[in-house]
Amino acid sequence: MLSTDQVARINDVLYAIHRDISADLGAVELARLAAWSEQHFHRVFRRVTGETVHGYVRRTRLEQAANQLTFHRGTPIIEIAQKCGFASLSSFSQAFRATFGTSPGRWRSGEQPRGDRAWRADPEIAAAYERIDALPLPSIRLENLAPQPVAYVRHQGYGRSIANAWQALRAWCELESREMTVQIGLHHSNPAWVPLDRCRYVACVGIDRPVLRRGPVSSLVIPGGLHARCRIEGRYGELLPWINKVVTRWLPDSGYQAGTTPAFVRYHRNQFLATDERFDLDFHLPLEFA
Repeated sequence: MLSTDQVARINDVLYAIHRDISADLGAVELARLAAWSEQHFHRVFRRVTGETVHGYVRRTRLEQAANQLTFHRGTPIIEIAQKCGFASLSSFSQAFRATFGTSPGRWRSGEQPRGDRAWRADPEIAAAYERIDALPLPSIRLENLAPQPVAYVRHQGYGRSIANAWQALRAWCELESREMTVQIGLHHSNPAWVPLDRCRYVACVGIDRPVLRRGPVSSLVIPGGLHARCRIEGRYGELLPWINKVVTRWLPDSGYQAGTTPAFVRYHRNQFLATDERFDLDFHLPLEFA
């Protein structure tokens, strides 16, 4: 049985991993962050995440690299490899090919498993892609955001099971006498090539005071900076198609490239808490100058 302290310490480690994937993320350093022996850290990490430390870090780095290769076409591959924590081009190429079945160069040139996009595994979401494909892009504006402190619950999977994370967060807010005025969903993974059940999502609520009793609910700061924002409304299954449309059709001709921090949505109506599963939200895509 996992204790709240164990979950809180692993959450601290996961925050460090996702905050800077180019950092030294070896097990020794991460165990020190958790304040455990390396052997104990390995055991608890696997129980919490379902993956080994090495596997989790490697997968995170490769998913980020796949995004960088797709959306940062002017950046040399060796630079992307280094930004994603790989010591050499050869080690990066070997790991990338083992995961995605092609070389980084061919991936960048368009040899990606588009015929087997991960979202096709969910018929409801696949049907939504067909509906959304013919619709015009939403109006998009640029804005500089301030950093946002939040309390959060991590979840694995882009599906209806996300509601479990939101239910847990709502129960915590009631216990702590906190408002759920600011509701944010962080999207760490790209479901174009990451299976939906392995995509990483973080349910967040804005906070104005520290989280003192940590456990399944911890705190982090969502980075600010330049973002593209658009308002989107719809029903369950349609959000991922809308995000895909913005990223694949607006971004390439925008003069910007995707940033390295997670994209997120800020809910006006949360589909995972609404009985009719409808959403009304602002999608925020982090940007960098090309």
